[in-house]
Amino acid sequence: MNKTVSFGYEQVAAAEKTERVGKVFTSVARSYDRMNDAMSGGMHRLWKDRFVRRVKPRAGEYILDMAGGTGDIAFRMATSGGGTEAHITVADINADMLGVGIDRAADRAIDTLVWTQANAETLPFDDKSFDAYTIAFGIRNVTDIPKALREAHRVLKRGGRFFCLEFSTTLWPGFGEVYDAYSHRLVPKIGAMIAGDEDSYRYLIESIRRFPDMPTFEKMIGDAGFMQTSVEPMLGGLVAIHSGWKI
Repeated sequence: MNKTVSFGYEQVAAAEKTERVGKVFTSVARSYDRMNDAMSGGMHRLWKDRFVRRVKPRAGEYILDMAGGTGDIAFRMATSGGGTEAHITVADINADMLGVGIDRAADRAIDTLVWTQANAETLPFDDKSFDAYTIAFGIRNVTDIPKALREAHRVLKRGGRFFCLEFSTTLWPGFGEVYDAYSHRLVPKIGAMIAGDEDSYRYLIESIRRFPDMPTFEKMIGDAGFMQTSVEPMLGGLVAIHSGWKI
């Protein structure tokens, strides 16, 4: 029997998910950052700032920012402390998202980043190429998440660190229900108004609900070979920073 994976609340063939996720991000690429502001009330900026503080980019390091198409994380790393002298590669499977990031980098006069179209499950990089691997709000859209985590482990040097920023499940009593109601009822409507695309944002919300909870995802990171894994929840776990080390 052919393996199926979740595409939001649907179960589809793996190849179909990859194709459909690609269409989602092609559709929303130009409005993606405006929608992030609208959906989170601007809080995604604070989450990303905190995430980059945890990464602590250092001069001379090689860092891979996976699923980083529009550049939000890479720009922060490139302008934070030693990050100005780090070698940062931005990789994304979607050419349209990368195009947005390249345009934004030009607007900011940031010319130190390397932009690469790549699938997180089959990275075109040698073993032990990077000192750090980051992925923000991208892992849940990968078709084969365990395979992507193993690839992250493969391309990291020994002593390399893995950081993932992703939505999860809040443990605050009552808050989860309020957020679910808001996200399912209003976010697709906001997507229709701002991006002209209700269906893509319905999928993105559904993908959050289908993503593993914090303990489950932490175990997946450990199963991929990472050690000293940890989770830093925000808003009770609505968003979480996962990390691990390649020893």
